[in-house]
Amino acid sequence: MKGLTILGSTGSIGMSTLDVVARHRDKYRIVALTANRDVDGMLVQCERFTPEIAVMADTDSASRLAKGLSQRSIATEVLSGLRGLEIAASIPSAEIVMAAIVGAAGLLPTLAAVRAGKRLLLANKEALVVAGHLFMGEVEAHGAEILPIDSEHNAVFQCMPDDTREGLKHCGVKRILLTASGGPFRTLPLEALATVTPSQACAHPNWEMGRKISVDSATMMNKGLEVIEAHWLFHAEPEKIRVVLHPQSIIHSMVEYVDGSVLAQLGNPDMRTPIAHALAWPHRIESGVGSLDLFEVARLDFDQPDLQRFPCLRLAYQAIQAGGTACAILNAANEVAVDAFLSERLAFIGIAAVVEETLQRIPVQPAEDLETLLDTDRQARVVAEQVMQNRVSSSGIS
Repeated sequence: MKGLTILGSTGSIGMSTLDVVARHRDKYRIVALTANRDVDGMLVQCERFTPEIAVMADTDSASRLAKGLSQRSIATEVLSGLRGLEIAASIPSAEIVMAAIVGAAGLLPTLAAVRAGKRLLLANKEALVVAGHLFMGEVEAHGAEILPIDSEHNAVFQCMPDDTREGLKHCGVKRILLTASGGPFRTLPLEALATVTPSQACAHPNWEMGRKISVDSATMMNKGLEVIEAHWLFHAEPEKIRVVLHPQSIIHSMVEYVDGSVLAQLGNPDMRTPIAHALAWPHRIESGVGSLDLFEVARLDFDQPDLQRFPCLRLAYQAIQAGGTACAILNAANEVAVDAFLSERLAFIGIAAVVEETLQRIPVQPAEDLETLLDTDRQARVVAEQVMQNRVSSSGIS
């Protein structure tokens, strides 16, 4: 039986992971769970899975959780803050760590898991987006193992040769084809994008996701971040990674080989499939996902992304080409802009505008160490907030 830590257990990926684990209690046991401030959700999970430790983001949430656990006579130890997250990520009794904390907040605990030599199920994009070079260096240095959880990267992993460390050409791969649904605004008239609401942006046509990721899907920043991830995960140059619009979300990604073959991974759009794959790899376990009915699907459509409609995708490609701290700036500015949009302080079309202006204002530096990247992250958040406030004060919500 393998021990498992879930970083971000009350989010959508965390809950899907627990759903898979519940089907295989003979194979996996929950060692540690972490959440932000969802005390009620964590209480339910601790009651069901009795982890050794549970971690909350702050001392107030941790205190309320500890009180609730005591009332239920549950012996789980409660910790809080970054130190608690790092303990959960590196605890010796967990061989596997699911890294599912959304945003840059997940970077340091994910690195702690790598430095402990864990099998890391990577659902946190920012570890690679913000610190790809350093992160992969730590993986190599500490003998950690990365299995991607994003449906697209997991699909590529399933279609890829075993070893890509020498580059795609070395293993006969011509390019990676990352599929994208196009989100809820794929066919919306461009002039209507200025007035879309957070509820509309979060209504993804195929996937059930958290609000931040749903907005990133609507802007296609999510796909831009995935291009950056794929660059590091598969040692692929950006020009060898192509985004393909595929509205049905049945083909989760493809790998094209130099002999003309194209391998694709298909399945119903349900995150439990890549989670189950990564948990059991190199074996397979039942995930709870229904069988794909190709007769019901009937057709598969493909198109090229429109960069006028999706400027965030263009910005992501530009950031990875710029290198250094550019991707950290991109990510931080996007988090600020998306949060402002979700709180109705910024219009949907303002997200890309804030990110682009922030990238223009902050000089790109070499990403030589983690402190440089974290400083860049903090600076980019301040600048992005200033850019957003300037736009709002000059023209209202923009």
